[in-house]
Amino acid sequence: MRRLLIALLVFIAAPAFAADTPAVKGLWLLTDYPSQTVRPGEAATVRFKLQNAGMAPEQLALSVGGVPTGWKVDILGGGQPVAAAMPALNESVSLQLRVDVPRDARPGSHNVTVQARGAAQSIDLPLTLTIASETPAKLGLKTKLPSLMGTPRSSFEYTLTVSNDSGKDLTVALAAQGPANFQSTFTEGYGSNEISSIPIEAGQSKDIRIKVTPPRDVKAGNYPVLVRVSAEGATAEQRVTLQISGQGKLALTARDNRLSGEAEAGKPATYTLILANDGTAPVEDVELAGSVPTNWKVEFNPKNLASLAPNERKEVLAVVTPADKTIAGDYVASFRANARGESSSADFRITVTTSTVWGIVGIGIIAVALLVLLGAVARFGRR
Repeated sequence: MRRLLIALLVFIAAPAFAADTPAVKGLWLLTDYPSQTVRPGEAATVRFKLQNAGMAPEQLALSVGGVPTGWKVDILGGGQPVAAAMPALNESVSLQLRVDVPRDARPGSHNVTVQARGAAQSIDLPLTLTIASETPAKLGLKTKLPSLMGTPRSSFEYTLTVSNDSGKDLTVALAAQGPANFQSTFTEGYGSNEISSIPIEAGQSKDIRIKVTPPRDVKAGNYPVLVRVSAEGATAEQRVTLQISGQGKLALTARDNRLSGEAEAGKPATYTLILANDGTAPVEDVELAGSVPTNWKVEFNPKNLASLAPNERKEVLAVVTPADKTIAGDYVASFRANARGESSSADFRITVTTSTVWGIVGIGIIAVALLVLLGAVARFGRR
């Protein structure tokens, strides 16, 4: 029974060992692109790795042979220059060959060899570096939504894709040309920082956003903005359009801007308000309302307006009736104009005075009280 159990364990464990053991043993220097193009006056990077498949780990000295005169090469590991590497069993070490090509580099192909040398084994990686001819920079610029609609208070934001179609990294400058008093700002596609340029690697593209803010008093219409990107003599342009529908703007005030008046307790007082539309589109369904102290009344004439055209002004009468027992003094009433998507309000100070009749009545009561007092003194004082 014991022998059978051991045999089963061996049978089960055997595939696991087979899966961990590489089919081919050895030491390799590997790269995805053994032949690359480099440019005079620029630095190029060749990524490669040192692979250990089933071999005992050992330290391997790294070097580069066949380097053309005037060229400078470094082997980097983890971002730092390294002279040796030691991959663990069935592991690999990622490395980079940095090549600084002089400006006067001889055209053509150059063969260099990366070498890894150890006590028991060594390996070479031949590379071909070809000097490329200088090609002009080329940019692309496009957007999926070149036209947006809104009001002067809307935020017009367009997402554009800038592509670097040249063979070198570029720092691309951003600019926009729009109507007078239109403000434009650029940000990264997924950032909030404002930018004026953006670096893009060769053959890559990036998204940017441009936010265009029109002036509040702009009239309804279509307004084009030309977006331009440029780098090293290359330019690309994309036109975007703001379709502005206009925006009404209510303003409520009093005649001569005098936001105060007088009233008498218990009697209606009429004040003239001015309702204006200072916007660029009609304001519709305007309704007047007000807030007054407790037990006061307020009415408007007219209370509703169907529409108010741009730059139109109309007079509205506000009739306020203080309560009968209101004490003399200053009070505040709030008048409001509400429309579809627009509103405006104004606070109005009302000075309340009491009726002179009540004053005369008060004086009469005091006089009667004095007469009663004097009569009482005259009658009972002699006793």
